[in-house]
Amino acid sequence: MNVKINQSWKDVLQPEFDKPYFEELTKFVKKEYQEKTIFPPASRIFAAFNETPFESVKVIILGQDPYHGVAQANGLSFSVSDGIRTPPSLQNIYKEIQSDLKKNPPESGNLERWSRQGVLLLNATLTVESGKPGSHQNKGWEQFTDAVVKILNEKKQNVVFILWGAYAQKKGEHIDRAKHLVIESAHPSPFSADKGFFGSRPFSQTNAYLVMHDVEPIEW
Repeated sequence: MNVKINQSWKDVLQPEFDKPYFEELTKFVKKEYQEKTIFPPASRIFAAFNETPFESVKVIILGQDPYHGVAQANGLSFSVSDGIRTPPSLQNIYKEIQSDLKKNPPESGNLERWSRQGVLLLNATLTVESGKPGSHQNKGWEQFTDAVVKILNEKKQNVVFILWGAYAQKKGEHIDRAKHLVIESAHPSPFSADKGFFGSRPFSQTNAYLVMHDVEPIEW
């Protein structure tokens, strides 16, 4: 199957695109976009991959579902476009940046600036129906994004995997911790941020690890 995605990712993911599950997933997603309001916009489904080519990946932050509110999801996990109110989870991420790095976060919730530096902002499920969180789970996206994590684990060295919450941590169970850094904590959601996300210092940990391996740190 010919999928419109950054060529570097196409090269490593083509075996997935040719599998029967992905063909079924594609049929389901196309039908959903035709009949319902689905987020993100269809042109942004693979935004995380297009913003961060395979060879550029230094860090992966794994989310679960795209935002399901109008105009929120832009194809990057935890990110919203310029001019959109910063969602609560991202507000908490910004609070932790402020605490961890002693710097004021930007007003915009658009995280494309991270993507351009090599931070793959990947949701486990890449699409969702408006107002219905989890509506596109168990349709094949998880199998696809499991393959993405597996390929990064196998083909790259010294990647930082940031796994917030039990869902992301389960997805990262098979990461080789001898050649990558895995940072785990509670999710930044308002329901769980005070159970171990605040004070976890993922951003300084990430940069210290990158510098240790002669990789340019991220300007969070």
